[in-house]
Amino acid sequence: MIGEQQTPRATDVATTQLPGAWALTPLTVVMPTYNEAGNLPGMAELIMSLDQPGLRLLIVDDSSPDGTGRIADELAEGYRTEDGSPRMSVLHRTAKDGLGRAYAAGMAKAVEDGAQYVLQMDADGSHPAGKIAEMLGVALSTGAGLVVGSRYVPGGTLSDAWGAHRKLLSRWANAYASTILGTRVRDITGGFNLWSADALRAIDLESVGSAGYSFQVEMKFKALRRDFQVMEVPIHFEDRTIGESKMNLAVQLESIAMPWKLRARAGKR
Repeated sequence: MIGEQQTPRATDVATTQLPGAWALTPLTVVMPTYNEAGNLPGMAELIMSLDQPGLRLLIVDDSSPDGTGRIADELAEGYRTEDGSPRMSVLHRTAKDGLGRAYAAGMAKAVEDGAQYVLQMDADGSHPAGKIAEMLGVALSTGAGLVVGSRYVPGGTLSDAWGAHRKLLSRWANAYASTILGTRVRDITGGFNLWSADALRAIDLESVGSAGYSFQVEMKFKALRRDFQVMEVPIHFEDRTIGESKMNLAVQLESIAMPWKLRARAGKR
């Protein structure tokens, strides 16, 4: 048995059926991991079972002490196409230097390997895999460079496990960043985002300075500055059931400072 598997929830079940040609669209889900041995097997099974032949899964592991990287390698061997090519792969990094940098490395590799769209998704089960087809459909039908899985548009919801204080803090963080940067994105701090390869090339992932969760804000702001269309679709955001959050004081301080830094840089230009 590989780890303690997380049971997929009913909200993870896909409700959107893509047309055949759209389902073949090369889409890579980039999933950073650090000590997610208990979550990864269930998440991989859930994503790989989606009716999207063009979908691939890329795990970006930062040398997890709990063996997540080894588990990812073992899982990847079991997910292949009929001709034997891999549907799941693993990018091993030697140091834990932040969620943002892990995402940037994975997204750059996905584009380099031919993905037309790249989806950011956490490994803790908080993001609903059942929304992936809908987000891709929105991108293909509208030409949007970014589709945000949003907690804060009509129809979006948060886990009942979140207390009133945590919900208020999350809404405040979104309002704080959006007000400073002058954007209308309702969920600018959200981490469940689908990007076109064109948008990622234009943003230039190597230029992104955020190491932690402020990566989400910086990336969206850069996309808006380059005039990419941004769409938001409602999601239900669930609380993790296995493992611990990677949020710490340094990450929080970076998230507070980053909107001001982005605003200052934009003003100079």
